[in-house]
Amino acid sequence: MPLIAFALEEFVQWRFGLMGAIGLGMLSFGLRARNAAFTGVGSVVLALLLHSASV
Repeated sequence: MPLIAFALEEFVQWRFGLMGAIGLGMLSFGLRARNAAFTGVGSVVLALLLHSASV
């Protein structure tokens, strides 16, 4: 499982840069800590990056 998480993080960082890694980190931390604020902010950051990449 840690290998999959590491590969996903590397892919996001390669594709979306530092902000993608920060967004993914906030999302994963929020899910582990059951913190809705971190989960929401991480989700929004990733959604904005995905939207800007598709335009």
